[in-house]
Amino acid sequence: EVQLVESGGGLVQTGGSLTLSCAISGFTSEDYSIGWFRLGPGKEREGVSCIARDSGTTHYAPSVRGRFTITSDNDKNTVYLQMTDLKPEDTAVYYCAADRLGGVFLSAQFYDYWGQGTQVTVSS
Repeated sequence: EVQLVESGGGLVQTGGSLTLSCAISGFTSEDYSIGWFRLGPGKEREGVSCIARDSGTTHYAPSVRGRFTITSDNDKNTVYLQMTDLKPEDTAVYYCAADRLGGVFLSAQFYDYWGQGTQVTVSS
């Protein structure tokens, strides 16, 4: 059974940094991808970033490019989302999700498994 568990959320001031972790279990190979999505108050779900575990190919939403970095530690089966220069509009519940086919897309329709989410709040 595939499981994804997010951690690392919290409260941070504008301009601060946080690193989210997504612990992955249940996959028998590395040919899948992990995406980070967020759901902010009164907003639609937004794809933030994704990474293909085998190739390391990454993709970012324009709203976070240059501020967020996604990385994968394959030995630890964990994907990280390093967030810097945080803004109040980054406030959201952040979810990691897995695409078992390994695509590099920021659309939720491609993802098969989801974590429970972790809250990120950026105060102004």
